[in-house]
Amino acid sequence: MNLELTLKEKLGKEIKESSNTELYHALLTLVQEKAENNQKAEGKKKIYYISAEFLIGKLLSNNMINLGIYQEVKELLAQNGKDLCAIEEIEVEPSLGNGGLGRLASCFLDSIATLDMTGAGIGLNYHLGLFKQEFENRVQKETVNPWIANPSWLTKTQIGYPVQFKDFSLQSTMYEIAITGYEGRTNKLQLFDVDTVDESIVREGIAFDKDDIQKNLTLFLYPDDSDEKGRLLRIYQQYFMVSNAAQLILDECIKKGSNLYDLYDYAVIQINDTHPTMVIPELIRLLTNRGLNMDDAIAVVSKTCAYTNHTILAEALETWPITYLKNVVPQLVPIIEVLDDKVRRKYADESVAIIDRNDNVHMAHIDIHYGFSVNGVAALHTEILKDTELHNFFEIYPEKFNNKTNGITFRRWLLHCNPSLADALTQWIGDGYKKDAMELEKLEALASKDEVLDTLLAIKHDNKEKLAAYLKETQGLILNENSIFDIQIKRLHEYKRQQMNALYVIYKYQQIKAGNIPETPITVIFGAKAAPAYTVAKEIIHLILCLQEIVNNDPEVSPYLNVVMVENYNVTLAEKLIPACDLSEQISLASKEASGTGNMKFMLNGAVTLGTDDGANVEIHELVGDENIYVFGASSEEVINHYKNSDYCSRDYYNQNEDLKKAVDFITGEEMLAVGDVQKLNHVKEELLNKDWFMTFLDFADYVEKKEEAFADFTDRKSWAVKMLHNISKAGFFSSDRTIAEYNKDIWKL
Repeated sequence: MNLELTLKEKLGKEIKESSNTELYHALLTLVQEKAENNQKAEGKKKIYYISAEFLIGKLLSNNMINLGIYQEVKELLAQNGKDLCAIEEIEVEPSLGNGGLGRLASCFLDSIATLDMTGAGIGLNYHLGLFKQEFENRVQKETVNPWIANPSWLTKTQIGYPVQFKDFSLQSTMYEIAITGYEGRTNKLQLFDVDTVDESIVREGIAFDKDDIQKNLTLFLYPDDSDEKGRLLRIYQQYFMVSNAAQLILDECIKKGSNLYDLYDYAVIQINDTHPTMVIPELIRLLTNRGLNMDDAIAVVSKTCAYTNHTILAEALETWPITYLKNVVPQLVPIIEVLDDKVRRKYADESVAIIDRNDNVHMAHIDIHYGFSVNGVAALHTEILKDTELHNFFEIYPEKFNNKTNGITFRRWLLHCNPSLADALTQWIGDGYKKDAMELEKLEALASKDEVLDTLLAIKHDNKEKLAAYLKETQGLILNENSIFDIQIKRLHEYKRQQMNALYVIYKYQQIKAGNIPETPITVIFGAKAAPAYTVAKEIIHLILCLQEIVNNDPEVSPYLNVVMVENYNVTLAEKLIPACDLSEQISLASKEASGTGNMKFMLNGAVTLGTDDGANVEIHELVGDENIYVFGASSEEVINHYKNSDYCSRDYYNQNEDLKKAVDFITGEEMLAVGDVQKLNHVKEELLNKDWFMTFLDFADYVEKKEEAFADFTDRKSWAVKMLHNISKAGFFSSDRTIAEYNKDIWKL
């Protein structure tokens, strides 16, 4: 293919005469055509990865990298006076995910295609996604986030199915997004939608009529479930997703020759968290409609479905009152009752029942009893599932439980977002690491080479300058690129403990006021969205924004300490923040973070982790060694025992630690109340003093000590560069290619 001629043909004029928008549209079409040509014949057995969210990020450059044309396009555009980075800015990020769950699903699709496996992602086509975050008067405000443009990566298909609810049925339409693998095949992300959805029903912010299912069904990801109507809408969404998935899967398998009794030879369904659980009773229903008896249908489905558990948090292990299911999908209720009855006949233990004594249906219990595999997503997480949270199930089904430590698409998180580092790595160790991430270990041999270490530091500084310029231009934020960039970006949740980082900011502010000046200035950067109904999370954002106002405008403190909270944190911002990070904040309460994947992206880009021994931090710690990570805090065993014995009292720590007490009292002190909302700040303080569910105070002193140690070590630039190098060299283990190869070997067997 002559790229220049092809591009001119699509543009209808010279490249240099074309606008960035015209170039974006032409490149989008070019990439779609090239991806189409990379489709390969499907194997007999196919993995269907069903997930409520896919946080795929912008697609243009990632697809060009995977298709092997990125460099050629970039150079051709430059020769014609055009900047690919400016063209990328035109692309709107698909709003199909929220956090780690959706980002992981997207990484997995990339790796499935890269490893030439037959597979598809199945989800919903949310028109307005999660929400767009805006800050107004130092408070999070949610607004709509429309992303579907014309032209778009979405391709409308002729496929659609009727989905029957209690009082009406809806006809679906399936859309597809091409998923390109690196030097591999093209698979599809298949997203179901209804033509009757009406974006105009959204009123101020993201409020809408929750009753009008035909108009609202695929408007938003995770609609506010603080009321019954919102909870029912989630069931409508989940059933719509899995009914379409089940009908599609059966059609495809029959077409390939399945007689349905052998469905598991043609399909394996990975249930990503509990949102797609209803695919199990729905498949059983459809199979009985097609002639199988109930026992045979259950046996077939139990050999077809596998479940990934992403959390031990009770709030995220979905349970639904059976009355809700009767109101939305009554046809599933008799099947769920049969599934429950079979469990009760075998096991007297009430805790493993599907329908509990309060008539709540436990979705995870359906997955565990009627799937053939249950996996956790990091070594520690899987052990906690086996030892405590799901121990009763592990006793029954030890053979079902296995671990699959999460991974990341390291090509997006290195080649795409940090090309200068990728180029340096290629120069030092060759480009084999792009296909086999374990080749990054070759870097270890270069740890004593000054020119390598100097280059790593120079690349990091350059990335900090780029981030500072980008945030100044897009959000009006001022960053000191000569400071330490200490970054915490993830969903806002109390267990992730952004509140502890905020308390450190207050502590440091008070230290500087007292004359204790840090050797190197520090910039603490936050990025996070809080769920609209999660009051405390939104109040923590308010706390951080108030600190940003106070600290950055204090002439005594601002030369040495700054606080920045980026607005509307998403994949696009992550791609700018991660390459610029010095210290990666992974400070969840031990035992609560299943894995984390941000921790992996940061280490790959040369950041050093400050974290608890939680989730995949444990494996990072093992790989890089004590000297290349900063670990603090209570162990998961200690934390689990505190919960078990109900013996944690946050006030005890508050009364015993003067620094902590001063920091907590500052939340409702004069300076804060001058810029903040008294009710919101009071509530944050009271929650910490009287509840502190996630033991912020327990780890505070240790956190401060370790963070100070990291900042002191940072001043020795050469030894810090060695830490950076070791982190990059050990990041290969966390490639999603490795994770997917393990899924296939142990679970899918494609």
